Amino acid sequence: MKVPDARREALPLAAAAERLRRPLGRPRKPRDNESTPASQAEALAGGRISTGVALPAVPAPCPVTPRLLDVDGAAAYLGVSAWTIRDLDAGGHLPRVRLPLPGGKELRRLLYDRTDLDRLVDRSKDR
Repeated sequence: MKVPDARREALPLAAAAERLRRPLGRPRKPRDNESTPASQAEALAGGRISTGVALPAVPAPCPVTPRLLDVDGAAAYLGVSAWTIRDLDAGGHLPRVRLPLPGGKELRRLLYDRTDLDRLVDRSKDR
């Protein structure tokens, strides 16, 4: 609904309200050599557009699972709380990985190897 110019002058916020109803962003000018997005979508759906170059099928990227987990990651992996992981570490049931840093120092993060977590589960199973 467009407001006549005479009425727009009477309503100072009418012009702002009309601008807010428009789509966001800068208005685009259609180029002569480009088709509209709707016709491109229709053509792609119908399979009529061909780029002329056959692209090789790319497999989906494999998710990278880290070998070392922090306290929260180890807790999520085992399905227990972070405090349980800390208790297992303090009790000597779960070995901590200590990564060396330059200067003879160690990384201060608590890191646990995924295979050690699996070994803990295997040892804890009822037989």
